Amino acid sequence: ASPLAAHLFITSTSASATFFATLTVRNSFNGNIMNRLIHLLVLFACSWSLMAVEAFQPIHHRSAQRSNTQQLHGFFGDFLKRFTTKATASHILIKGGAEAENKLEDLKAEIDNSPIKFAEAATKYSACPSSRQGGSLGQFGPGQMVKEFDTVVFNDDVGVVHGPIKTQFGYHLIYVSERTE
Repeated sequence: ASPLAAHLFITSTSASATFFATLTVRNSFNGNIMNRLIHLLVLFACSWSLMAVEAFQPIHHRSAQRSNTQQLHGFFGDFLKRFTTKATASHILIKGGAEAENKLEDLKAEIDNSPIKFAEAATKYSACPSSRQGGSLGQFGPGQMVKEFDTVVFNDDVGVVHGPIKTQFGYHLIYVSERTE
């Protein structure tokens, strides 16, 4: 194999991505879904191109290149998580300072990880419009909620009441009922 073969692979992969992107825009498919697919295709094309270049590098250059490839795969993994990772959660929001935090501590002790008690408490005490649905926020992905909320929902245990968590809106108790990765 030669560097020319790597160059041809990169060129053909990039051309395929460009052709697909042009075809999609001209045919006016569903923009949001197709834009995501285009981005994924271009990113995968870049990834494969980088791996093709690595395959044609002399052995002593591969270690530095491999770390670049690993970084790229880490980026793709994070990027894909935004589309594949979902969570279903509920919350209780109480606005205010220390008194809100104290009230949520008391509620947390009463609820004791029970989803039924959580929904009842959300209906009774939450300042969020979601209180009408027992605090349910439905299903959502990473980046759709404020950072403090996302950190809990996508990293902490499922089936457990978390908090109080302070955000720009006030203090929250969060119950993560489901998470898929």
